[in-house]
Amino acid sequence: MLILTHGDVEAVLRGQERDVLQAVQDAYVAHANAESSLPHSVFLRFPDDQRNRIIALPAYLGGARPTAGIKWISSFPANIEHGLQRASAAMILNSLDTGHPLAFLEASTISAWRTAASAALAARLLPAATDSNGVTVIGCGVINFAVLRFLPHVLPGLTQVTAYDTRAERAELLRERCAAQLPELDVRVARDLPTALAKNTLTSIATNAQHPHLDTRGLRPGTLVLHISLRDVLPEAVVAADNVVDDIDHVFRAATSVHLAEQRVGHREFVSATIGELATRPDVTDRDLSRVTVVSPFGLGILDLAVARLVVAAAGAHGLGLTVDNFLPTREKSHG
Repeated sequence: MLILTHGDVEAVLRGQERDVLQAVQDAYVAHANAESSLPHSVFLRFPDDQRNRIIALPAYLGGARPTAGIKWISSFPANIEHGLQRASAAMILNSLDTGHPLAFLEASTISAWRTAASAALAARLLPAATDSNGVTVIGCGVINFAVLRFLPHVLPGLTQVTAYDTRAERAELLRERCAAQLPELDVRVARDLPTALAKNTLTSIATNAQHPHLDTRGLRPGTLVLHISLRDVLPEAVVAADNVVDDIDHVFRAATSVHLAEQRVGHREFVSATIGELATRPDVTDRDLSRVTVVSPFGLGILDLAVARLVVAAAGAHGLGLTVDNFLPTREKSHG
């Protein structure tokens, strides 16, 4: 079995944003064409602790290189207070011939990159000239930094970033990180949320919010909200918006904002399309600029598989990783 560490994965992905974007788009298209199997994610929670969780995302992705596997990802928000990443993750890829595990990967970067690529893809599929040079990011952690890594690849003129976090020091850290790694972006820190939201018609939200708090109905018509953290936008604002999701069956659960909106109005008619449908339609047009559009990607295991198999192929070509030959039981002897 091949074992790839965090350093191996980062080395392989460095500078490969366009390949990751393509892999994520191809996965959405395969899903839209029923070339995938995607059971519901399993949420492991703990007694008297609703903040921390570990999620299992099993999936199968077809196509030229069929892949099966699972991601096991934890979210422990208090880690941030101790200088640790909120999320940690691992993946197992399995053989479709024997079912045997073939690769074990550290997956926090894979998870962040597939999430960011999904958001950037939505921005490319829902174009508007008003998005051309600026984005507001709400929540200044790992995910929105990854989003900023991908957005310039789909919006080449984007240079201005307005950053807001409930903890101002995290917004400053994002600004410093961009200055060091993404110097083409000019990051300005907003001191309050209304100022940040009013600045641009493209907004990416990636926070640790457990309950909806944000009314997007006050945003400028035509604003595109990449609602990555899924639980920030108020249900009534969701109903008033034009909504795009990644998978209808998956996103209407686990107390997401769209799930709460469905419970409030008793239907799902406020969702107009999925990302896969947009990616497969040759006649994609600009979004409705008279309304706010909210994109709520639940985060599908097929996206992790798409990026993981890209990583494994590249690692093999570069001789990265540790191969363990005796991980599985030895072949059983026949008894004659």
